[in-house]
Amino acid sequence: MKETITIIGGGLAGCEAALHLAGEGIPVTLYEQKPARFSPAHKMEGLAELVCSNSLKADRLDSGSGLLKAEMRLLGSSLLPLAEQVRVAAGGALAVDREAFSQLVTEQIQAQPLIELRRCEQCEVEKEGITLIASGPLTEGGLAEQISQLTGEAALSFFDAAAPIVEASSLDMEKIFAASRYGRGTADYLNCPFDKAGYEAFYEQLVSAERAKLSDADQLNVYEGCMPIEIMARRGPDTLRYGPLRPVGLIDPATGHRPWANVQLRSENRENTLYNLVGFQTNLRFGEQKRVFSMIPGLEHAQFVRYGVMHRNSFLNAPRVLAADQSMKAHPNVFFAGQITGVEGYMESAMSGLLAGHQIARRWKGLAPLSLPAETMCGALLRHVTTENADYQPMGSNMGILPGLEQRVRDKRQRYLLLAQRAVSAMQQALAEQGKTQS
Repeated sequence: MKETITIIGGGLAGCEAALHLAGEGIPVTLYEQKPARFSPAHKMEGLAELVCSNSLKADRLDSGSGLLKAEMRLLGSSLLPLAEQVRVAAGGALAVDREAFSQLVTEQIQAQPLIELRRCEQCEVEKEGITLIASGPLTEGGLAEQISQLTGEAALSFFDAAAPIVEASSLDMEKIFAASRYGRGTADYLNCPFDKAGYEAFYEQLVSAERAKLSDADQLNVYEGCMPIEIMARRGPDTLRYGPLRPVGLIDPATGHRPWANVQLRSENRENTLYNLVGFQTNLRFGEQKRVFSMIPGLEHAQFVRYGVMHRNSFLNAPRVLAADQSMKAHPNVFFAGQITGVEGYMESAMSGLLAGHQIARRWKGLAPLSLPAETMCGALLRHVTTENADYQPMGSNMGILPGLEQRVRDKRQRYLLLAQRAVSAMQQALAEQGKTQS
């Protein structure tokens, strides 16, 4: 067997796996097609590029995403410490300066002597040795054809969307106030408060605005977590007020009252010169975005440095294809990780790569696969990806996929905290019992 592990894809999953394997003393060849070729959604040459948002979601333990991060730290994540180094203010969420994050990850990969980074397309899956495919949900061309041949069936697909970004200097700060909901932590978000009349006028223009054409829009399947705001709005005028524009926990200092609706802006970089519109994933035409989003209080003269975009995401019917260790049932030397498997989210993708790194290292060292308890978030997500499901769809971290507690706890916050504490304990015990892969 070839002793060097091949990884295809320099996103979060591929980089997490490569760094873990190199840390175990295992040589890796990492293929990344940029800058020779960019997908429709990628713009930067660096590795681990964050496309749709700069938020890695909540960091508190009593949340699905916070618990996932806690478990990843126990598993030895390489990317989480790098994210912390370039953190930008976002209340209780871990948000990063995406350019700085990509640069840090790229430097870390390049500095690792056991990782050979090849900047070219790799369309062939080698028959000798172990290959990890972490090419992401926008996999296309020769590699997509090779995957179809390996799996024997077409991948499923859905559409994903990204939110616009505006220049801070172009915002009208006399209409905008800085605050976090319920006054928690520091005032990390900029808030654009709507009164009732302003919101209703905005809503009418939003639902009637012209959308960009999609080649297969007739079969549009949109992932709920990235629902374009104009599609969400068509469910009813109050949908946004109970969703991304909810005003709860906020008081407009200009009126002393809660806004009728509220748009939040989150910093894109450490210098706070760019902000993204939280929850404003969209497929509106660029001119329509400028026209309609300029109706948001404080954004009347906003300069858009990036408009929202929508792109097709594809993923495997993973439960039919993958074994519990993320290797293919039909081709055990081929592993998959990241969003192409149907985990949804930045950290979920990184987690999938980290777990694949663990499993490949154990295979390489002749150890049994790592088995994670269903009570852990990592274990629950892995089971979602590898358990037969006739209506398989992407899944992100959430407390609802964990087994319930033995005792009934009415308070949701307390229940989630108990679930998280149980998960951390179960992860610690599993790692202690099964041993680490270091020789």
